[in-house]
Amino acid sequence: MDYDAALRYLDANANYERTGKVDTPSVEGIAKLMDIMGNPHLAYPVIHITGTNGKGSTAQIITRILMAHGLTVGTYSSPHLHRVNERITRDCEPISDEEFGRVMGEVADLETLGGVSPSYFDILTAAGFSWFADAGIDVAVIEVGMLGRWDATNVVRSAVTVVTNVALDHTDYAGPTRVHIAREKSGIAKPDAPMVLGENDSETLNEFMAAGAKELVIRGEHFECVDNHLALGGRMIDVKTSRADYRELFVPLHGRHQGLNASIAIAAVEEFFDAALNIDVLTEGLSSVQMPGRFEVLGHQPLVIIDGAHNPAGADICAEVFFDDFDPVGRRILLVGCLVGRDMAALLSALRADEFDSVICVTAPSPRGVAAEELAAHAKALGCDDVVAVSSVARGCDVALDNATSDDAVLITGSLYVIGEAREHLRRKLP
Repeated sequence: MDYDAALRYLDANANYERTGKVDTPSVEGIAKLMDIMGNPHLAYPVIHITGTNGKGSTAQIITRILMAHGLTVGTYSSPHLHRVNERITRDCEPISDEEFGRVMGEVADLETLGGVSPSYFDILTAAGFSWFADAGIDVAVIEVGMLGRWDATNVVRSAVTVVTNVALDHTDYAGPTRVHIAREKSGIAKPDAPMVLGENDSETLNEFMAAGAKELVIRGEHFECVDNHLALGGRMIDVKTSRADYRELFVPLHGRHQGLNASIAIAAVEEFFDAALNIDVLTEGLSSVQMPGRFEVLGHQPLVIIDGAHNPAGADICAEVFFDDFDPVGRRILLVGCLVGRDMAALLSALRADEFDSVICVTAPSPRGVAAEELAAHAKALGCDDVVAVSSVARGCDVALDNATSDDAVLITGSLYVIGEAREHLRRKLP
């Protein structure tokens, strides 16, 4: 199967990211597919990561630390910004078009033999697990797609499980409270694997204690980010664990939350090795971390920042970093687009949209994209004075830049579909 045929095959299957619907949450289909394929996901140890926000960053930090230790690392993440290949990487290099087509063809052939009807995400997960086995990786870092218990990735046999945090998201499948969300995320626990918890809220802790992990490694008890301050180009942090004190670690990512994510990643890698980490190797790994689309600075005059803050909890962090860490001196311009199913009023409120001088609402380039006019109505109801609705992300970016001076700041946020299209457009447009 060539690359284009592989994409057509994928698109012909049920896709939550496009429809926002899951028929019956279950790992039965992916488990059957894995069995037919010879269970490639059991060929390597796995660090399995869930969380409402921060799991993508934490996965990338873990990956880079493991690579610095000389390991070959397969990383599975979602969604992608530009091309689906980005979801399946070996040492941070995406799977090639040729290999993608080959492994997708194998999944398609075996699917018909097993009589299963996998979803888009099931197929990608199976392809990723199979390719990792073929590629001879030493360890896989696997990011949950949604929640945990019934996620397709939860067929893995984890060496370490990780929960970054718990906030209200995907409440149509697990809710209505944070306790319900925690219960679903705790479903990735394995009896032979420690669980690293960035979430230490007493409201949810009982759910994780009852999940059956080998042991809990809890932020605030077994590890902590004891210092976390702004540095040029990122954060400078000190992390204390039950095994070691790590001082003056530079994390080249913006926002206090990324310092916390780094502390979770360090604790997870310690658990994987069951040992303290060499400070020089750790420093090397952290210094190489990259997270496109997560508070990424694309331009400086005007300041142009993109950040995939797609839910209220993420939006709150995004606003905090923008207003406190960057504190732009000129006008503040917000460009935002989101998907159906999100609480638009809560998202805009968390972004502090009414504190921006101008708000540009766009339609996210997805079948689930909220119409720009509908989002703009919510912005006006929040009290935003200067609000415009633009259907195209690219056109919205042009409007923002055309109205910005060199002292102004443009924040582009919301759905990762918006971020992906904006990033591609602006990288061609900005010097």
